[in-house]
Amino acid sequence: MAELPEVGEALGEGSLVTAALEGCRLAGNRLNLDVYPDGCRQFLELFEKRREEVAQVEFLRLNCNEALIDSTLGSVPLLTCLRSLVLKGGHAKDEFGACQQGSLTTLPQDFGSLLCLTHLDLSFNSFSRLPSCVTDLASLRVLLVCHNSLVELPENFGRLSKLTFFSAMKNQLRDLPRSIGELAALQRLDLSENALQSLPDEIGSLYNCRELDLSGNQLMGVPDSLANLRSLQQLRLHSNLLVTVPASLASLPNLSRLDLQNNRLRSIPPEIQSSPFVHLRGNPLGEPEIPLQSDESSSGELRRVFPVPSEESFTVTPEGCKVILACGVQFYFPPGAATSSVTIHFQTLSPDPQWVKLRHHDILLSEVLELRPHGVEFQQEVQLRMPYTSPRTLREREVVVRTFNGQSWSDLQTKVERRGKPKKHMACCSIPHFSWFLVVSRLVENECSVPSEGTLLFSTVDPNIKVTFPPGVTEETRSVTLQVLPVTAEELAEITDDPESRASPLLCLSQNSTVDFLRPVKIQLPLPPGVTGLTLDRSRLHLLHGNLQAQTWDDITSQVVLEFTHLYARFEVTHFSWYWLWYTTKTYIGGIARKVYERLRLYQVNFIALQRKKDPEQVLLQCVPKHKVDPVLGKLHDRYQGPEPSDIVELFEGEQFFAAFERGINIDADRPDCVDGRISFIFYSHLKNMKEIYVTAEVDRKGQAVKGQVSFYRGEVPDNVPEDATKKRKGPDSHWLATLPIKLPKLKARSGEHSEPKNGFSFPPLNLGNAETGYLTQTNLLGIARRIGADWQTIGLNLGLTYQQIERIGYNHREDLDSQILNMLFSWAQQNSEDQNCVEKLITAMKESGRQDIADEIEMVIELGRQKYRASIRRVGLDQESSAEDSAIAMV
Repeated sequence: MAELPEVGEALGEGSLVTAALEGCRLAGNRLNLDVYPDGCRQFLELFEKRREEVAQVEFLRLNCNEALIDSTLGSVPLLTCLRSLVLKGGHAKDEFGACQQGSLTTLPQDFGSLLCLTHLDLSFNSFSRLPSCVTDLASLRVLLVCHNSLVELPENFGRLSKLTFFSAMKNQLRDLPRSIGELAALQRLDLSENALQSLPDEIGSLYNCRELDLSGNQLMGVPDSLANLRSLQQLRLHSNLLVTVPASLASLPNLSRLDLQNNRLRSIPPEIQSSPFVHLRGNPLGEPEIPLQSDESSSGELRRVFPVPSEESFTVTPEGCKVILACGVQFYFPPGAATSSVTIHFQTLSPDPQWVKLRHHDILLSEVLELRPHGVEFQQEVQLRMPYTSPRTLREREVVVRTFNGQSWSDLQTKVERRGKPKKHMACCSIPHFSWFLVVSRLVENECSVPSEGTLLFSTVDPNIKVTFPPGVTEETRSVTLQVLPVTAEELAEITDDPESRASPLLCLSQNSTVDFLRPVKIQLPLPPGVTGLTLDRSRLHLLHGNLQAQTWDDITSQVVLEFTHLYARFEVTHFSWYWLWYTTKTYIGGIARKVYERLRLYQVNFIALQRKKDPEQVLLQCVPKHKVDPVLGKLHDRYQGPEPSDIVELFEGEQFFAAFERGINIDADRPDCVDGRISFIFYSHLKNMKEIYVTAEVDRKGQAVKGQVSFYRGEVPDNVPEDATKKRKGPDSHWLATLPIKLPKLKARSGEHSEPKNGFSFPPLNLGNAETGYLTQTNLLGIARRIGADWQTIGLNLGLTYQQIERIGYNHREDLDSQILNMLFSWAQQNSEDQNCVEKLITAMKESGRQDIADEIEMVIELGRQKYRASIRRVGLDQESSAEDSAIAMV
């Protein structure tokens, strides 16, 4: 990604001025002031001192988050040569990190005199109506009003007869003027994320329209006139309320993508259902009508919102809504929850053990969900449903949603449901604020309040375990929590290698006070299995006490008075922690208990390293619990091949490990998860510990194959690992876990093969995306092309290429797969290089084609680009983040 030039850098040849003036830049016929914190002030000073030169400017960018923006706009109509004008907000952020809208609500009427203006961007402002002067801009070809509050378009909107691209995404439009059909030159129309309930028949007069995006609205139907759009290539109608669609849409000759996902289609014309370019996921096809209601209300149906995978926000209105994210997370906002429209930003994050602190015996079941603005509150309770990976059904465990308030984690009261087809596990709760959320499986917690009068607390896991609090045990009411971890005789025998040892369930008691109880509390534990009061040998019975971290276990048998019945042991304590009753002939019982406790928290896993059959340079690495190895390998068998899994190793939940490619195999060191040349992993037993890595050889493979390997090493030991386990991981080879072979075959030479670019292809330099969100360079695209393989046709169709284009590419380069891939990918890239959303489209196409590995790699490259961009901004001393998004400017 190209870095920003230094502020003091000399201006290029042909500039109107030869030096920077007070930090701003007037270069050639361009004046870009939106990247400076006081750009409007600098414009006014520059206009006053160099009016004749500024009047010749053709491209102008200003920041609408500045206080002087209204004063500045008075001078803009004097720039009579202006061809492109960008007046965007979104450059400043509020205290929660969300972009702030610009202050513009209108424009001076004399803006209509800018007769040369072909490109106008008013995005991220506060317009509720389009200024009347805009329809006077007779030369306008590109108009962007995204992220405003428009409720309607003017009736004379059709006057913009030269308009080729119009985007009003993320507004509040409820209908369209009939004059929209007069936009005869329009090629791209984006009205996504509005409140459209119907479309005028005149929309069928947009005969030159190639892309039409109506997703994220409230449409229950579309007019038959859409079948007149013979030039249409892509039609997006997903995330609406459609119950039917015209069968005539299937006859559009150039249509390569019809997206009908996440609607209410229960039946569909066979002509459409059989079309290969139609996407229907998320529709209740064949299901009976079920009205959408909240769990606690039988009120009328709410609007449904389905953000697409590339979106990171949605809007909640006072009318309420139900939101279903692509990742499966669901929200229910009841009517009146919001007093005005509010934009919610969301993202899913990989859990970092330095931040996500799991307690003993916790199991992580989901990624982290972040909701912004942090701390936002609603007038009524908001319901959250999070999907999670179901653990094995264990009576001693429960599933909860855990939330972080910026300082500490706490558990929410959670209900578990199974919904959908196939049945999915959902954790449901009411959320008190917007912050971070995840789903965990924890030991069952039984809680009670202990008043001065005393009380009794039972375990629901083992009712034989109870705690009796006598009267006078405390002066002030305090809260007590009880947890139980059963240990089977088989587990104990396997760990201790002693079939004679027995133990009761582990009991953990905790309270919300640091003060010991005023009177002893009586605890009842069941005797270990096979032991009764009649057969008891007291010399073999040991009561162990562990600290709250379970790092030390002390034999306190001689310090307490033990009472026995036929089935139970009872004793009294004044403070809480872990208690464990053992029956054994061993003497050093404390050390054995530490070993057993440690092993109860360890998972036995295998490592696998497989190579894609069609592309051996694509390597899949995964850490799999031993009981899941065979099912996982069975699913991967058709596409991957490789050595047998590694020997069994043991890892803790949340433990870090690394994969290092060795003996002549390299990886991309710029990957965000690459640390000192090694790929970083975090092991979570119920999440997919899997990554696909593109590898290369250090030597030329035209003459020989490369026999390398991948080795796995331990990372940092988690803070809550028992001390004995930490000691064992020190010393020679203590970090090494396993090694598996990797082989890259010898490359076959082709007759007449050329050096880069391959097969005589020469592609002009291009960058997809933009500086702020990250670029994909030509080099990146070449790397992507090398990994596509035989999936290129499917990917091409999901990118929007027609079957005719795919067939033509396949025929013209029928002897060379590499040429087919390069031609497909770069042809699409050149056609879409000015589309600001092209990178998101590429990622979506890879996912839809079953190439999640390439999609993940692209997202990593983009994230790295964002980091470099932010670093370059800091180097030139700019305080505020700036948007580098430049929409396509149509030239005559």
